[in-house]
Amino acid sequence: MNIPKAITALQAEAGAKIDHGLDLAVIGNCKTAALVDPTSRLVWWCFPRFDADPVFSRLLAGDEEKGFSDVVLDGMVDFKSEYIRNTALVETILTDAKGNAVRITDFAPRFRQYGRMFRPPQLFRIIEPIAGLPRITIRIRPTHSYGKPLKRSSLGSNHIRYVEEESSVRVTTDAPIAMIEHESPFVLTRPVHMVFGHDEPYPGDLAATAKSFAEQTKAYWLHWVRRLYISYDYQEAIIRAAITLKLSNFEETGGIIAAHTTSIPEAPGSGRTWDYRFCWLRDAYFVVKALNRVGATQTMEDFIGFTLSLAANTDEPLKPVYSVVPNLPLDEWIAADLKGYRGDGPVRVGNAAVEQSQHDTYGSVILAALPLFFDRRLPTPAGEKLFRLLEGLGEKAADVALKPDAGIWEYRGRQRIHTHSAAMCWAGVNRLASIAARLGLHDRAAYWNSVADPIHKELLERAWNPKREAFTAAFGSDDLDASVLLLPDLGVCEVDDPRFVKTVAVMERELLREKHVMRYAAEDDFGLPVTAFLICRFWLIDAWWQQGRREEAREAFADALAHRNRYGLLSEDVDPKTGALFGNFPQTYSMAGLILTGMKLSRNWEDRYWRS
Repeated sequence: MNIPKAITALQAEAGAKIDHGLDLAVIGNCKTAALVDPTSRLVWWCFPRFDADPVFSRLLAGDEEKGFSDVVLDGMVDFKSEYIRNTALVETILTDAKGNAVRITDFAPRFRQYGRMFRPPQLFRIIEPIAGLPRITIRIRPTHSYGKPLKRSSLGSNHIRYVEEESSVRVTTDAPIAMIEHESPFVLTRPVHMVFGHDEPYPGDLAATAKSFAEQTKAYWLHWVRRLYISYDYQEAIIRAAITLKLSNFEETGGIIAAHTTSIPEAPGSGRTWDYRFCWLRDAYFVVKALNRVGATQTMEDFIGFTLSLAANTDEPLKPVYSVVPNLPLDEWIAADLKGYRGDGPVRVGNAAVEQSQHDTYGSVILAALPLFFDRRLPTPAGEKLFRLLEGLGEKAADVALKPDAGIWEYRGRQRIHTHSAAMCWAGVNRLASIAARLGLHDRAAYWNSVADPIHKELLERAWNPKREAFTAAFGSDDLDASVLLLPDLGVCEVDDPRFVKTVAVMERELLREKHVMRYAAEDDFGLPVTAFLICRFWLIDAWWQQGRREEAREAFADALAHRNRYGLLSEDVDPKTGALFGNFPQTYSMAGLILTGMKLSRNWEDRYWRS
């Protein structure tokens, strides 16, 4: 079977049937980030940081035309928008009925300057006529305080200041200021440039600076991608996923957020609207694995450092989620001035999950730290001092492993002894034994094995439900949960363990929906779930692959890739019936899952050249 042609055909067939929804690109520089739609409208920009108040909030404004900036081409009949290859710059071409066309390039500057990374909280926009005499209107309608229009403005010779209470943003441009102020159309006869950022004068030649910044930012991303290690198959998808993970990295602290948005509902009318602009420690396990697989070791090290800095505070239990600046509060409240995505609210700011007990967190941090002890690419191997810190987490993991918690899916109304939480706690304790052996601390290795073994024994006994013939969501429960697909990956059981094989079979019967995989099918705090969780599809594909079901795995992966939007990005959830993307966006869980599964399923380079 010709795998690449088969993959392409499967993706084309699936893609023709899919309404993606959330057809957005993310631009950013590891300090700030924005979402842009296929007609170049900036619809979401939290300024100056990922989790800050959105200057552009149109994504969540329902039917209200506020919180955006765009370029409107008179008589537009066609548009084309895509990332510049292997970069985080988006290029959009708008064409009118007479063939006049304009090109808009959007990016956030990122490159090395004066021996350090230059990543200001700024967005750049370059607007160029590329055919005829296009007639355009530039519109800027910022918001503050989560959805209140920023109406007060003042004009300078080359800038507009938008100011309200403590909020301010400046747009510096060589486009005609009066035409922007009154949203009046004008004929574009030359390139114009715009920079959105802090309310401070912009020095220098704007046109030359914008061109230089664009070229240097493009060169940075091309160089970053060149250093990745990727598989032979699925290269484009894996590269885009890796860049997206990098764009979710708040480089100042090392934190990686779950997504750039808040309150995109998991399903229409569900009320499942959460703020994901924060760092979940459980993500460390998946994201570190994905970054390690593609060789993005510096970002991986930074994220590990972020998690370990939290773990070093032994006076407090680990929280499941933190701000990118860890000491900031995450109190949850409703933003009354935003109607929600497609009018589907509420829009939440902050996340009450911070108050939950989620025991898998302890194992996640320990597992995330493993590369520091075993990966010889890293410049400074970890030693006994870090091991002793992790031992403190191990003691806590052992203490809570078999106690009830809110679980990986963060149930708000109940606690159980969740199989995944117990498995992560066991895995953390088990890996401490491996680290100790690596360091030659044989007495500590023996100790941690003695702690891990009884947890492992009880986990296997109590998670197995003989009536359901499956490992279930929680001890003593009949409910299925896709997270148990991770048990072989964690080392809890082998992939050919008859109990795991039966578990996979039961999940195929009860959790599959039109090739998609539900997290669970039982009723929760908000009723019955109706959308599938994208990363769960990757977990099932991994299980099939390891069980030797290679063609099924490849076909399911090709179908999963077809659900990416035009820019190659995935959100958290998908509607099994329509294929529309839902949930916060872009989702690091989903992009990490794509990388890990794609690398697993791909042929290696030797296979390509010597055994094709």
